[in-house]
Amino acid sequence: MVRGAYTLARVAVTVRVAAVWLWWLGVIAAVPGTAVTFSPTGRRIGVLAGAALFIIAAVTAFLVRGRRHAERAKAASRAAKSVFLQDRRVTARAWLRRRRWWLLLVFVVAAAANVVLPCAAGMLLGGVGAGLWLRSRRVARIERSHDALLWFRPDGDPALYQLTGIAAGDAAPGGGRRRP
Repeated sequence: MVRGAYTLARVAVTVRVAAVWLWWLGVIAAVPGTAVTFSPTGRRIGVLAGAALFIIAAVTAFLVRGRRHAERAKAASRAAKSVFLQDRRVTARAWLRRRRWWLLLVFVVAAAANVVLPCAAGMLLGGVGAGLWLRSRRVARIERSHDALLWFRPDGDPALYQLTGIAAGDAAPGGGRRRP
């Protein structure tokens, strides 16, 4: 255990923020593909390929490395009283700040792919977002079963989870806003 004060961020919040951003960027990138009238493959093939890619991406994002949250939750230790719990918005802002250029690049590529295969790349991106949202629901079930929230150190090893009580922080299990 590390001595002194340090900051912890919610695991579920980071997964949920990734899901929201990828979902909406995928939707925004796919919509112009419905207006494409001429492409080498055609709009119908693009939309059907996009639907298949959406399902494959959602299942893959949900299953790939999905059990690691449960395994890390079993090995998690209780957080010290000297830790600072990061606010939900601060965690989301920090996640976005570290990945904004990658998100922009992925969005531009998905939007540009509408020329060749309309809607497909945007639906792929949306599928990854949907799979990550399902994974955040899995993290919520893990948190409820342990009756504790999962946290990690953003400046340390992200594989070392720590636990707090279910009422800690401003986010509900799963990373969403805590309802009154």
